[in-house]
Amino acid sequence: MSVVTRFAPSPTGLLHIGGARTALFNWLFARRHGGTYLLRIEDTDRARSTQEAIDAIIDGLDWLGLNADADPVYQFARAERHREVADDMIGRGGAFRCYLSTEEADAERAKSQAQGRAFRSPWRDDRSAPADRTFVIRLRAPDDGDILNDDLVQGPVRVKARDIDDLVLVRADGAPTYMHAVVCDDHDMGVTHAIRGDDHLTNAARQIPIFRAMGWEPPRYAHIPLIHGPDGAKLSKRHGALGVQAYRDMGYLPEGLCNYLMRLGWSHGDQELMTLDEAAAVFDLANVGRGPARLDFAKLDFVNAHYMKSADDERLARLVLEHIAAQQDWLVGDLEAARVRAAMPVLKTRAKTVVELAEQAFFLLAKRPVALDAAAQKAMKDGVAERLGRLLPRLEAVTAWEEASLAQTLKDFAVAEGVGMGQIGPGLRAVLTGGAPAPDLGQTLALLGRDESLGRIADSF
Repeated sequence: MSVVTRFAPSPTGLLHIGGARTALFNWLFARRHGGTYLLRIEDTDRARSTQEAIDAIIDGLDWLGLNADADPVYQFARAERHREVADDMIGRGGAFRCYLSTEEADAERAKSQAQGRAFRSPWRDDRSAPADRTFVIRLRAPDDGDILNDDLVQGPVRVKARDIDDLVLVRADGAPTYMHAVVCDDHDMGVTHAIRGDDHLTNAARQIPIFRAMGWEPPRYAHIPLIHGPDGAKLSKRHGALGVQAYRDMGYLPEGLCNYLMRLGWSHGDQELMTLDEAAAVFDLANVGRGPARLDFAKLDFVNAHYMKSADDERLARLVLEHIAAQQDWLVGDLEAARVRAAMPVLKTRAKTVVELAEQAFFLLAKRPVALDAAAQKAMKDGVAERLGRLLPRLEAVTAWEEASLAQTLKDFAVAEGVGMGQIGPGLRAVLTGGAPAPDLGQTLALLGRDESLGRIADSF
């Protein structure tokens, strides 16, 4: 059997973090077994589905590197096929036309619930429609036995057949219901494994009878626990239930976010860090836990920092410059951009996210004369400017403008002045950076370059 998985989001909002993990697990499982990973846009809810949400979902998946192996399937476009299946099911005896009005159906359902049983339509035999009625097509739900979902994560789940309603498959206006459309699409797409959140666990017991009514084999289900907030409560926006694009804007790399998400609920021994390819080689649903995972931004930062250190310098420089340009609304010149690119090997080891990296690199882009923040202004009191005036010629005399020789020059100057570096460093850092984050002074001078460093110091007195 060739494995086929699918990620099937509803385009009623952004691709949130839980959906991204579901897509990731489907992608990994398909890759692990040399199978096919598909994308289905479940846009049957026409009132809430939007093109903007569809674009955001596809953009988020592309950014994460979870590209499907075929063009997306749009569920709404398959409505005619869904109706054909429902008609076929009637002929097979697995469905029937029900002529109850909405009010009558509600009354019958309330009666069933009061008696502790699932809703069964009193008219389960096809007949000519009363003149004043429209009909719906309902599943002829099984009356006896159990419905078994041998779930690959949750284990065997049994539901009494009598607890399954005569579900509506096609509404009076001809629109297929979500429950019916999912079954038709999973069958026609050849889905062998449906990996989805455990909030769909009860849906399996409703969908399996639809498969059986058509003589189709249901896919193997794997219902993965949802992601909770750090406090154990259901994930909400205050916890981080944001669109994937928000994590991109917060400065996380896609490989860092994927690594973190794959470890939310799945384990491979004690290995915390692994690429998509490494995970795809060992991914196993048997190692997915049954309990909800908790979102932990500290762990996400740790994982992302690892990928920041190993990321390509040119790529990071581009991300940093794009972020700074978007935040500051000004263009960065070629000289400043070259400084940022040259600084990447040093700065990327100090940052957990691209946003932090941009903050670390910002001192390289400051325009002269460099504006000093309040802390930097405080560091310039008590004769600091005069001391920097004496430091300037020593720096001008440095022949090798490199970190080691610059650091030694500063130490020698402190000795000559009869003070510790604590009397020199803060003031020098203030005029070089304006108070922005920066590495050690020797590195700061080297990264700024001779002319820019000397010019910033000269501007201070």
